[in-house]
Amino acid sequence: MAVELLRWAVTWLGMLGKPLWVVADGAYAKAPFLKPMRSLGVTVVSRLRKDSNLWSVPVPRPGRPGRPRVYGEGRIDLAKRGGQRRGWATGTFTLYGRPAAKRYKTFVATWRPAGGAIRVVLVDEPGGWVAFFCSDPTAGVADILGTVAARFSLEITFRDVKEVIGAGQQQVRSVAGNVGAFHLCAWAFTMTEAWAWGQAAEHLVGHRGGSPWDDAGRRPSHADKRRAWRRELLGNEIRAVLRPGLTEPEIRAAEERLLNLAA
Repeated sequence: MAVELLRWAVTWLGMLGKPLWVVADGAYAKAPFLKPMRSLGVTVVSRLRKDSNLWSVPVPRPGRPGRPRVYGEGRIDLAKRGGQRRGWATGTFTLYGRPAAKRYKTFVATWRPAGGAIRVVLVDEPGGWVAFFCSDPTAGVADILGTVAARFSLEITFRDVKEVIGAGQQQVRSVAGNVGAFHLCAWAFTMTEAWAWGQAAEHLVGHRGGSPWDDAGRRPSHADKRRAWRRELLGNEIRAVLRPGLTEPEIRAAEERLLNLAA
């Protein structure tokens, strides 16, 4: 399903003439996904298991007949690389919107599930080192770590779709009903984000004055955007009711719309 989705994305985004990068969970770091992405020209960034079977980069051998080797002959023990004290470098990268200093190691290896060479990045974290890879061996460490950090926004989206929009809470029995309910939730999330795209942050968080415990400088959340849009819709309905010359049936119709929006 992931390969099918990316084929669709390549078809639509290929006209832009820009490289397409995909960041995925470690569960997708497998040959059935990685090799089709390489053939499509899509760069993949993901987690790398500590016991991954990595090999060295093949050394060119002039004069040898046949195709050049794809995989090297030397086995790379990722656990030993991560455990060695030497070879670590320190750099400052923009992660989650702010600069962060990280100790890291990086090297190029070959990996059969990816179908060739990859860029490996080991990051020294307080709980132990973690490994990431990029299917483009020429990619920089800053691009790889920045892409990994950007994936956190997907987790926030999943949380908002479930907790703010309410996806998965519908009491429906059929498969088609569940699919339809999820589509409605996804569209509600999408339309809210589209409406808030060009809005100033001050407009989206203007209601925080009534919550002194909240952080006024925090960036607008999806709940903030949803609340601001509802306030604007209610405001438009109220202003429409206040115009002169309104008849009683129009007032009653406006009252019903306002009650539906509020309750």
